[in-house]
Amino acid sequence: MKNFSIKIQLDTHDYLINIQQQGFNFETIKEKLSDRKIAIISNDTVAPLYMRQLKEALLPYNGELYECILPDGEQHKNLKYWQYILDFLAQNNFNRSDMLLSLGGGVICDMTGFAAASWMRGIDFIQVPTSLLAQVDASVGGKTGINHSKGKNLIGAFHQPQAVIINTSTLKTLPDREFKSGLGESLKYGAINQKQFKRWLDKNLVAIKQQNLPVLSHLIAKCCQFKADIVQQDEKESGIRALLNLGHTFAHAIETYTHYSHYTHGEAVAIGMVMAAELSVIKGVAADNLRKELEKHLQDFELLTKLPKEIDAFKLVELMRLDKKVINNSHRLILMKSIGEAYIQDNVCETDILQAIKNCQ
Repeated sequence: MKNFSIKIQLDTHDYLINIQQQGFNFETIKEKLSDRKIAIISNDTVAPLYMRQLKEALLPYNGELYECILPDGEQHKNLKYWQYILDFLAQNNFNRSDMLLSLGGGVICDMTGFAAASWMRGIDFIQVPTSLLAQVDASVGGKTGINHSKGKNLIGAFHQPQAVIINTSTLKTLPDREFKSGLGESLKYGAINQKQFKRWLDKNLVAIKQQNLPVLSHLIAKCCQFKADIVQQDEKESGIRALLNLGHTFAHAIETYTHYSHYTHGEAVAIGMVMAAELSVIKGVAADNLRKELEKHLQDFELLTKLPKEIDAFKLVELMRLDKKVINNSHRLILMKSIGEAYIQDNVCETDILQAIKNCQ
């Protein structure tokens, strides 16, 4: 049974991503846990499955543990439930020396991080992601936030965790749709700049779909390392880190349009990547077969690649205007010259964006 440990080195501080196939192992970060209160933030789906096991793992290092349980779902990633966490911290007298700990998927990771960034201008937190999407993406890199009615993740902060503790056995209880959602974010790395990883994914297609834990541990470690390599170069997304947003400008508009209730994040990202590929073809920077090649790769992993025609493409473009990557009212998007060769494109005209969306319906 192989475990992985990845170190992220930043100007602010270094931290470890520990990946194991059984249990929650805090031994390597025990000095961060003692003599402080810890609020475990989770939801009403994950907490019944893993809260007891997590607390048992923490008790040898810290006995003062608190539980803050939120409702499950992206639709609850908002100001109301961010405020709920802050009220919980106030009621239990949490101060700057105390700590938060997430236990859940991407929503819980993002909300816990933002609450930690906000409380008393910033307290420590640890990510314990339980979904594939959170393990390969949301828990790593320090992006925290909540959604606004006008767009996804419009309210937030950069706030790095003290550690990321990944127990891949939590994937055994993950619904199949949520597992595929995580694959959407995983395949993104191969499309950005990791052609060898894309070939590895294709080679291990069956084992991945069968959720073979050793193979998934390797997949998660690879994704975390790819993300760490980029975040270490550009922590606050002033340059190269924007590449990690491949497909995301389209995806966030899709999620906002459908009120976070129809598509999972990974599903929307997969569709968004196809739209980015189509836009690359329209702009003449990629071969005509790029979109078809990417569609096949995503479909092999049973991911969605098209939007229904009843979704208003004009409205999606309008929603994209509020994306965080828009600069001086100009669209900045991540396009591809080929699978594994993504780049940042400024000043993308809305006529081309609209055509790309319509062509993917």
